Amino acid sequence: MLKRDKERVGADFGEIRAFLGEGTHFKGVLSFAGAVRIDGHLEGEIVGEEVLIIGEPGQVSAEIEVGTLVVSGQVQGNITAKQRVELLRPSRVGGTIRTPCLVVAEGAVFNGNCEMTSPDEGKVVRLQPKEEGLKAAERG
Repeated sequence: MLKRDKERVGADFGEIRAFLGEGTHFKGVLSFAGAVRIDGHLEGEIVGEEVLIIGEPGQVSAEIEVGTLVVSGQVQGNITAKQRVELLRPSRVGGTIRTPCLVVAEGAVFNGNCEMTSPDEGKVVRLQPKEEGLKAAERG
């Protein structure tokens, strides 16, 4: 499955225009166009309209606002993606994800909150843990 996921990333999103390689460290604001891949360490803020790929060795601690995010590495911070977020194995993500489409592969770990835009109504739907949802329903 992992091999197929990696092949899919390369096939679906086209040419990588920028690459932060393994062993590199960046601190600050990364603004980009096109597809960008991070296999190194990044701390700060990431803003782009298109695809951000965080490879398996990648470690990101940032506020992220992109078109599409594909994660195989580690991310800590809030994520806003206009199209979709894909968490591939063995990703580890912590924070709030805001997106209309969230895909979590078997073996990926997500600890945080998810806010999804309803395609029918354009509203944000907040997902709650089962116990909290039951308590809210009991209160009326």
